[in-house]
Amino acid sequence: MSLLLRLYDPTAGRILIDGWDVRDYTLESLHPQISVVLQESLLFAATLRENIAYGVAGASDRDIEAAARLANAHDFILALPHGYDTLVGERGATLSGGQRQRIAIARDAIRRTPLLILDEPTTGLDNANEQAVIEALRRLCQDRTTSVIIHDLHLATQADHILYLEQGRVLEQSTHRDLMAPT
Repeated sequence: MSLLLRLYDPTAGRILIDGWDVRDYTLESLHPQISVVLQESLLFAATLRENIAYGVAGASDRDIEAAARLANAHDFILALPHGYDTLVGERGATLSGGQRQRIAIARDAIRRTPLLILDEPTTGLDNANEQAVIEALRRLCQDRTTSVIIHDLHLATQADHILYLEQGRVLEQSTHRDLMAPT
């Protein structure tokens, strides 16, 4: 995924987006088209409203609330003393891991980018938070090209196409059904 984000350029081969080599895109044109949900989501020492709207100039309260609802975050936000105006500590320290993940999902939902990268988005979550995050991710992924880096085989079964990599090499690729079929 680092190659897709152009954190590095390929030393061999190429990465294509819509048939174009990723190196033909400028970083300024590429990065606004991609959202990323990391295993450890980065939140800022700011309000929940500001964290959700980060990077979207002029985001309305309605947009922020819609994104929070999509991310299964709205209800827990309203239960906080100051709702959307609740300050979260540095890196979101005042929130649980599942709450931080849902705020990160809301941030990506409000951006509405066509490409989405999910990097181990449910790792370390308890069962209830994992289910809330998975449900939110299903909605977030609709009508978007999504790449998921995951070790959780249950989540991998839901992918349209699976690439199995080992040491940077694709060893197998197909649908879950085809990969599991007896040979």
